[in-house]
Amino acid sequence: MRIKGLRAFLLALVAALWLMPVAGRAAPLALVGFGDSLMAGYQLPSSESFPAQLEKALRDKGHDVTIANAGVSGDTTSAGLARIDWSVPGGTKGVILELGANDALRGVAPEQSRKNLAAMIEKLQKRGIAVLLVGMLAPPNLGADYAARFNSIYPDLAKTYDVPLYPFFLDGIVEEAKFKIDDGMHPNGAGIGIMVDRFLPVAERFAATLSKGE
Repeated sequence: MRIKGLRAFLLALVAALWLMPVAGRAAPLALVGFGDSLMAGYQLPSSESFPAQLEKALRDKGHDVTIANAGVSGDTTSAGLARIDWSVPGGTKGVILELGANDALRGVAPEQSRKNLAAMIEKLQKRGIAVLLVGMLAPPNLGADYAARFNSIYPDLAKTYDVPLYPFFLDGIVEEAKFKIDDGMHPNGAGIGIMVDRFLPVAERFAATLSKGE
C-alpha cells in the first residue's frame, strides 16, 4: 500500500510540474491582418493567405503569435472603416492595416481614402491597439497628379500617427506574372511567399515591440 501510495504521489507531482509551465505561459500575441483581397488571399487556400504565411514565418523565427485574417475581397477604405470596430476583436494587440488598392482602381479621391485610413488608425489607437500601416501605389494609368496625391497618403499618415510603415505591399511581385493568379493582378501562393519574405523584418520589429509592451 505504501509503495502504491508513493507511486501515485510521484505521478501526481510529475503531472503538476508538467502542467505548471503551460498554466503560466503567456497567451500568443494576437494580431489581425485587416485589408482587402490582397490580405484575404483571393482564390487561394487559407493556408496560403498572407496572414497564414506570415504567422508561420514569425513562428519559425521564434515569435509566439497568431494572425487572424480579416481581409475582405473588394473592400475599399470606406468599407473597411464601416467594419473595423467589429472585425477587430477584443484582445487584439496589433493590426496590420492594408487598404487603398481598390480605392485607386475605382478612382476614389485620394483625400477621401486618406480620411478613411486616418479614422481607422484613430479608432484602433483609442482601443490601445498598435497599427502597422501597409502602403500601396497608384496605378500609373491614373496620371501623375493622382499618383502624387495617392502615394503620399501612407508616409504622411505614418508620420502623423507615429506608426510603422511598410511602403508597398506588392513589392517584389508587381511586375512578375509568375507570382500571380490568372487574373494578372492578385498574387498566387508563391507570390505571397515573396511578399512575406520582404515584409518579415518589419513584422518582426512590430511583434517584438508589442511583446515588450512598449
